[in-house]
Amino acid sequence: MSLLNDFRLSVLEGNLSVYGIYVYQDGEILAAHRFRSDDRENLYSASKTFAAVGVGIAEEEGRFRLSDYVLDFFPELKDLAQPGSEKITVEHLLQMSSGHMFEDFELYRSKELAELFFSTEMKAEAGSGFYYENLCTYMLGRVVEKVSGQTMREYLMPRLFDKLEIWNPQWSNCPQGHTFCASGLYLTTEELSRLGIMLLQSGVYKDQQIVSADYVRRMHGKWADTSSNLDPENNGGYGYQVWKCTPPNTYRADGMYGQLSVVLEDYQAVITATSHNEHNHMNILRAMWNDILPKL
Repeated sequence: MSLLNDFRLSVLEGNLSVYGIYVYQDGEILAAHRFRSDDRENLYSASKTFAAVGVGIAEEEGRFRLSDYVLDFFPELKDLAQPGSEKITVEHLLQMSSGHMFEDFELYRSKELAELFFSTEMKAEAGSGFYYENLCTYMLGRVVEKVSGQTMREYLMPRLFDKLEIWNPQWSNCPQGHTFCASGLYLTTEELSRLGIMLLQSGVYKDQQIVSADYVRRMHGKWADTSSNLDPENNGGYGYQVWKCTPPNTYRADGMYGQLSVVLEDYQAVITATSHNEHNHMNILRAMWNDILPKL
């Protein structure tokens, strides 16, 4: 418990609203603490990292290449696609570099989202800039569904969730019944930590290779430029649905309000937290750096 004493104090004094935290290092859980019941919570954008792993599994199965053009999977939508959208690749979706951004959440409920994605006006050439957009992640799920005949959740049940021993997870669908992918996956803190542990171990969990080591390396080996973000925890770069952190060789799955699974390669550690911090959940990361890393 001493490993987390300072962090627990920071959570209380800083009103960081953390629900629970797990610290894993060198093959074991070093410490864990609950501030409230261990319920499955909406991971919000940390759901995106699970979708990215699904893309890596599909790539390894030979279902597509990351250089494939997304519109080619949707020939029925070519007539409504904006000029330039035909150049968006699967990798552009992974790195949020589609060239446009659509975030009118009200329309999410009333529009077919693949149509909405392709009919959104391009702001820049595909691959030329970072535009954080939930529809990019959503379209990753639609591509996997096109090549597999299964929604992303169905596709990942035997390939990822069962192997991580995550039983029957809830993952929200869009109104048309496709896995939303960008948000809406509900897991406990400890279940979320298994994702980080698998990534730390180059795609392996309990001696099973779930996704290739090469793909895990690429997830955090090529960063889209996010330097326009003001917070230093967000301006280091964006990989395949993961954010670069300020400590060296560290990256994270990150969801709104503080759903975090942080992979610290130099420490061979994973720190995972679920939270409901409506002010600035980056302060939870800073508490991790200040209160936990010096003790690892």
